[in-house]
Amino acid sequence: MIIFIVVSCILLLILMITWGKIDSFLSFLVVSLLAGLLLGLPGGKIVHAVQQGIGDMLGSLIIVICLGAMMGKLVAESGAAQVIAGSLQKLFGTKYIHWALMVAGFIVGLPMFFDVSFVLLVPLIFSVVYKFKLPAVYIGIPTMAAMSVTHGLLPPHPAPVALISQFHANIGLTLIYGLIIAIPTVILAGPVFARTLKNMGTTPLQTFLPEDIAEDKLPGKLNSFFTALLPVLLIIFFSMISMKSVNQNANEGLLVFVSNPNVLMLVSLAYATYALGLRQGRSMKEIMNHYGSAVKDIAMILLVIAGAGALKEVFVESGVSKDIATHLQSLSVSPLILGWLVSAIIRVCVGSATVAGLTTASMIAPLIVATHANPNLMVLSVGAGSLMFSHVNDAGFWLFKEYFNTSIKQTFLSWSLMETIVSVLGLIGTLILAIFI
Repeated sequence: MIIFIVVSCILLLILMITWGKIDSFLSFLVVSLLAGLLLGLPGGKIVHAVQQGIGDMLGSLIIVICLGAMMGKLVAESGAAQVIAGSLQKLFGTKYIHWALMVAGFIVGLPMFFDVSFVLLVPLIFSVVYKFKLPAVYIGIPTMAAMSVTHGLLPPHPAPVALISQFHANIGLTLIYGLIIAIPTVILAGPVFARTLKNMGTTPLQTFLPEDIAEDKLPGKLNSFFTALLPVLLIIFFSMISMKSVNQNANEGLLVFVSNPNVLMLVSLAYATYALGLRQGRSMKEIMNHYGSAVKDIAMILLVIAGAGALKEVFVESGVSKDIATHLQSLSVSPLILGWLVSAIIRVCVGSATVAGLTTASMIAPLIVATHANPNLMVLSVGAGSLMFSHVNDAGFWLFKEYFNTSIKQTFLSWSLMETIVSVLGLIGTLILAIFI
């Protein structure tokens, strides 16, 4: 009955948006309240869950998304995007430029959250799309696949690290096994799958549409690359320092503060304001106008993501994930397959990869001892399951849809299918490794 209610609510949401043409944020609010009533939550708790879901989602994303949009707008308007796109084209050629972006997605995705890396790399993807008139989804999917794999399978991401702790796995071995699985998975779910999307025509978000500026007025290559990549470089730098700083000391609080993605994005934006703005002869008023325009362009994206957070929180508060895990725990299958299956079903119902992974871990951790399953491979199987079929109750689905300006159907056929391929290949890779380990 619980799964029926969840599926019905998701179908209603899709129908309201596609057939009813109702605003996505309003649709999310209506379905979230209805889902809470059908799942038996008290009235006060439903309202609280909706508010908390919106607050939690925006609280973790609004700063970095807004600052990322401002920075992306300046990179585009200053001509830095034009310089970066031209340099990539010369290095890899137009034919293989999506491979370059895939590598960038993998490197950038390793040290940071998916949402942060998404916001940082979208302007770069769109600069390539606009410069060479390439299909946006075809160019973007390899980057998305790379970031998704690092998010679900590889430490130091929070979910894999938490699974390693709960399963008492070895972080080094898990990372090595994860990389063995990740590389072929990214290639197949990225550039190979993207070939089927060449004819998916979309007009992506216009915020990052660069002006065609004369060569003599463009910023230098070093300035363009360094400024655009500064948030990534800072996050990698402070991530390395944090991993080395294992002892409690007086400077730990300061390190936590300066290494926060929001703080690093603000520092990076301040530098970009000078390097790509004031230094290039632009006035502060002109730069601030660009920033204001960027935030206006993404306002509805923020509301849609907030709505996804409300629906997710209602599902979490109702105990959907725990009920599903309890019912599936009794299945007589390999613990690797069971871990993947439980995590995948919770992910589809709840929407959050992190919630799916951690809920599954708490339910099947005792099975690892009982069945003598390899804890490192269990981390990977559960992590792969947590990426399964992202759809309308996942913020990542709406980030992709709104930025790439795809329809619901197109988003299912590109983003959702890519996530499914990543999840299934992750399980297959784990089962193959289990033969040899």
